[in-house]
Amino acid sequence: MKLSNQTSVFEFILIGFADLHNLQTFIFIVFLSIYLLTLLGNISIITIIKISPQLHTPMYFFISNLSFLDVCYSSTITPKTLINLVLDIKGISVLGCAAQMYCFATLAIAECFLLAVMAYDRYVAICNPLLYLVVMNRKICILLVTSLYTVSMIISAIQTGNACSVSFCGPNEINNFYCDPVAVLKLSCSDTFLKELLLASISMVGLSSSIIAVLLSYIYIISTILRIRSSEGRRKAFSTCASHFITVTLLFGTLVFMYVFPSSHYSLNKNRTVSVVYTMIIPMVNPMIYSLRNNDVKQAVKKVMKKKISS
Repeated sequence: MKLSNQTSVFEFILIGFADLHNLQTFIFIVFLSIYLLTLLGNISIITIIKISPQLHTPMYFFISNLSFLDVCYSSTITPKTLINLVLDIKGISVLGCAAQMYCFATLAIAECFLLAVMAYDRYVAICNPLLYLVVMNRKICILLVTSLYTVSMIISAIQTGNACSVSFCGPNEINNFYCDPVAVLKLSCSDTFLKELLLASISMVGLSSSIIAVLLSYIYIISTILRIRSSEGRRKAFSTCASHFITVTLLFGTLVFMYVFPSSHYSLNKNRTVSVVYTMIIPMVNPMIYSLRNNDVKQAVKKVMKKKISS
């Protein structure tokens, strides 16, 4: 990626939580706890799925990929934020900012696409259960995951190049705790209308395509479930989708609010709060959602614990 030749700024300052100076220690402890829980929860999910043969199914293959994304997703932002809080080192080079922006965008876009793929997986499992293992075979699952990673990297490269190809010759303070492309564009001394429009358009296309895929899958899922005569059968079918639906609502809701809705009045507190939700809170709660609401995972955990105790 080639940065603008007119750029005279070589470092950005991540303001982060500078306005909450008296709460820096408290915020550090909270964020560190969240990050450790994120790592523990998601790595545990990946490990449980890996060592439990009964969880070697397409659904859990996608869940393990979701946990992998959440670990990387959180690790792209949180460590730098913790360093800024404890050491008060708020500077980040322009290239470092671009790298963080690219990695984070790739992971965020990949997670959106993965949730869409997981919705399709649930559609096949509920609407065509007899063909489930045929349609969602291992080769197809790997192809879907590989494709979404590839597309995510391409879209992220376009977004990052778009945000970093403007001139930076004035203020260099980013009104956030990470290199958010919206905040970075606000610092440009050139006209950014088309850049902001492109950013919003790409975000809209990526999110809307994922949301449409999820909605279509759930329309068919719900219509199929409602035709099930047994109330117990309907309950079990709904329970297989509940965790995914909660995750979709949390992530898509915050991303739409942050990047798609027009932001004529940029609010530090508003965007910072929403950023904390989708960069730290969601990666932490995802493994809780999938483990606490999933009997298969609970049973796998119990088996592992029994083996540990007996050994």
